Amino acid sequence: MTKIAIFSDVQNVYYTTREMHGRPFNYKKLWAQLSEYGDITHAYAYAIDRGMDSQIKFQDALRNIGFEVKLKPFIQRRDGSAKGDWDVGIAIDVMEVSESVDEIVLLSGDGDFAILLEKVKEKFKVKTKVYGVEFLTANGLINSCDEFVNIDKELLL
Repeated sequence: MTKIAIFSDVQNVYYTTREMHGRPFNYKKLWAQLSEYGDITHAYAYAIDRGMDSQIKFQDALRNIGFEVKLKPFIQRRDGSAKGDWDVGIAIDVMEVSESVDEIVLLSGDGDFAILLEKVKEKFKVKTKVYGVEFLTANGLINSCDEFVNIDKELLL
């Protein structure tokens, strides 16, 4: 059975599905689909912690599905802008588990991950799959993976 690791850039998925479809992503349906053809050995959801009740409920729902939720605090800068980026954390975790799985599944549209996917394919010979909103996903990321899955109404709540 194919060993699968899932890495979800929660903020990216949330904002792109909301912008394009006005509806949230269905993580439970994703889990069911991936479980049909493989064994999910690792599943991480990377999010920013603002301590809001709605976020806590969502994070608990992800945990109940089977995800390990990794949180970073929300950082408000003096100029009013905010920071909350998990790119380095996701990259480290992908590199750490790639040796023990057959497939890496990344949920993101962020083109910064293109070089990461190219590297793990080359070094670990893993298959790479990206789920993203096609219109809002970087072409470099789409071109770097073995398979791209457009998040459409079928994968939304």
